[in-house]
Amino acid sequence: MAMTTAASLLGRDLLSVGDLTAGEIDGIFEGAATLKAEFRAARRHSRPPLVGRTLAMLFQRPSLRTRVTFEAGMTQLGGHAIYLTNDVVLGARESVRDVARNLDRFVDGIVVRTGPHEVVVELAAQASIPVVNGLTLREHPCQALADLFTIRERFGRLDGLVLAFVGDGNNVYHSLSLAGALFGMEVRLAHPPGYAPNPRLVATAQAFAAASGGRLVFSDDPFEVVRGAAVVYTDAWTSMGQEAEAEERRDAFAAFQVNTSLLDAAGPEALVMHCLPAHRGLEITNEVMDGPRSLIWDQSENRLHVQKALLVALLAAEPEP
Repeated sequence: MAMTTAASLLGRDLLSVGDLTAGEIDGIFEGAATLKAEFRAARRHSRPPLVGRTLAMLFQRPSLRTRVTFEAGMTQLGGHAIYLTNDVVLGARESVRDVARNLDRFVDGIVVRTGPHEVVVELAAQASIPVVNGLTLREHPCQALADLFTIRERFGRLDGLVLAFVGDGNNVYHSLSLAGALFGMEVRLAHPPGYAPNPRLVATAQAFAAASGGRLVFSDDPFEVVRGAAVVYTDAWTSMGQEAEAEERRDAFAAFQVNTSLLDAAGPEALVMHCLPAHRGLEITNEVMDGPRSLIWDQSENRLHVQKALLVALLAAEPEP
């Protein structure tokens, strides 16, 4: 595959992992590695590349990692982030179209964290500046990019590795399956009946996998799915907006907890990931989450570095600081 640098992302939107090629993601990862090394060495960047740039953070959903990593990231890159939450109620106080047209004239980019995926699609259609999906019910692309960066950082590669997702076929799984398939990974999902992923996104991921030599696997048996996996991944059983289903979901997912027994079934080299926030004692145990085989805090930290590289690629004339 011909390499495409992250410079090609200048001015573009990121609504789905499927908007990117493997080469473009490689470019983001190269930038993230450089920014991470520099920041860890000095807690600052010698030549911040986004001086004078402004990012609007339009958040309709609560956030710790997404908010802090984008806001801190812009500051560390020399720019500024404006956090908008109750000030803007999309589709109520103002239409999505009007919000997009206003922000388009005020700032250099928009990160959106909301429910319906259609909101970020409409914002991107109406604004000429880059729009980044910070989470929708359909996808969480920034999370998946940070996760794959973390996996490659630890294992030195992505191609041929097995990523076993245990739980719901949700937004995080969707983005991980697309990203993993682009890089020739085997992405497996163990889920109870009735909690399968979006079939259209599965079809897209399968097309990516066919081109890269990757594979998608589905089962209702978590022990079968994790066997031989490099990474065992889980997420909350009940996501934002699904609170009314919490009790029903706890019953459905009771056999899908990532615990020592499940991790042992994966094999002695398997590591654990969780996108957070975690419900300790439900989808994951304290012993596993805080244990020596956990990559959870690494992947959380890497949200900062990967998103900084993404912001540089989208907003700066030069992709490297």
